[in-house]
Order: sequence, then structure tokens, then C-alpha cells
Amino acid sequence: MSIDLADARWFKSSRSGPNQDCVEAAHLVGGAVAVRDSKAGDLGPVLVFGPDAWDGFNSAVRAGKFDR
Repeated sequence: MSIDLADARWFKSSRSGPNQDCVEAAHLVGGAVAVRDSKAGDLGPVLVFGPDAWDGFNSAVRAGKFDR
């Protein structure tokens, strides 16, 4: 499946530090979310998550399932 990211509006978390070591996300049509490495920008790979997968990931983060 090919997804057009030409009009994606990428943003970083407000918790990102001043360096480039973070990810960027973009909300897409239909509720999907694209994620990429901020260092690579438009040249790097992009992961696209469907709405249910993204919601599940966010719920797991909020529940502390990825805490060390």
C-alpha cells in the first residue's frame, strides 16, 4: 500500500530535547499516524499505524507498560 505523505504536517513532542534524537509524528487522513526519525526527515523510512494500533500504543504508554 502506498500512502501519500506530501501534505503531512510533522510535529515533535513538547517533551523532546534540544538535540535531534527524537521522533516526529503526523496525523493522516482516516485516523492513521505516521512516525519517523527526526534526524532522517524526508529521506528516512516512515512507519504508519492504523488508528486502533496507535490508540493501543498510547494506552500502553500511559499505563507505564514501557517504563524501565
